[in-house]
Amino acid sequence: MEAHVGDRIVVRSTHQGEPDRTGEVVGCAEPGGGPPYRVRWGDGHEGLFYPAGTATVVHPAPAQG
Repeated sequence: MEAHVGDRIVVRSTHQGEPDRTGEVVGCAEPGGGPPYRVRWGDGHEGLFYPAGTATVVHPAPAQG
C-alpha cells in the first residue's frame, strides 16, 4: 500500500451493519509512501495506522483549471 499526505484511507467494515471508517492521511513515515500513516479519522481523532486487508487508499482527484 502506498499513501501520501492528503490521500484518504477507507477501512471497510467486516461486520454487517457497521459503517466503513474514513480518514485523511496527515503524515507518512516513509518517503516512498509506505506505512505507518498518521491518519485523522472522521470523528476528529488522530493516530498511527498500519493498514490491513480491508483498507484502501483514495487519491484526491487532480485539480482542474
